[in-house]
Amino acid sequence: MTNIVVAFSKRENAVNIRNILTRSGVEVSAVCLTGAKVLQHAEMWSQGIVICGSRLQDMPYTELRELLPPGFDMLLIASSDRWIDALPEGIVGLPSPLKVYDLMNTLEMMSRAQESRRKKRRESRRERNAGERQIIEQAKALLMERNSMSEEEAHRYLQKTSMEGGRNMTETAQMVLSVLDH
Repeated sequence: MTNIVVAFSKRENAVNIRNILTRSGVEVSAVCLTGAKVLQHAEMWSQGIVICGSRLQDMPYTELRELLPPGFDMLLIASSDRWIDALPEGIVGLPSPLKVYDLMNTLEMMSRAQESRRKKRRESRRERNAGERQIIEQAKALLMERNSMSEEEAHRYLQKTSMEGGRNMTETAQMVLSVLDH
């Protein structure tokens, strides 16, 4: 689930956007009037989308964008003359007055893009290089030899021990090798 933060300098605008999102089935994680409050909430989450106006009570949207953690995107709702040039990376703009249909479609698009990036990061972490695979294979072979396990049992043992210890399989395999290979 994507954390949605609604941030406008006027409480009325923030509440109106939150109500539109809530009625459309979107859960809003926080409503803020200042950039400092947005950043405080953003520190708690690894990713999210900040929906905001061009200026908050304490800073413009450009400064807020620079201070947000890398996993956050921004949806700027302002008259298009506020962003005369192209918007910086990580910012999508919607012109005001706002159409609910445009807001919901844009938010859906941004959420899907974040989910796609999250999946790619997870997959890239899962891919092991040849050296890591070799360490895992050596640990499995040692477990099979010393403990009379099948390859499948040795693999399951490494997986289970990794999960219980909060380590990845390569670290667990290295530990098995260091303990059993004396």
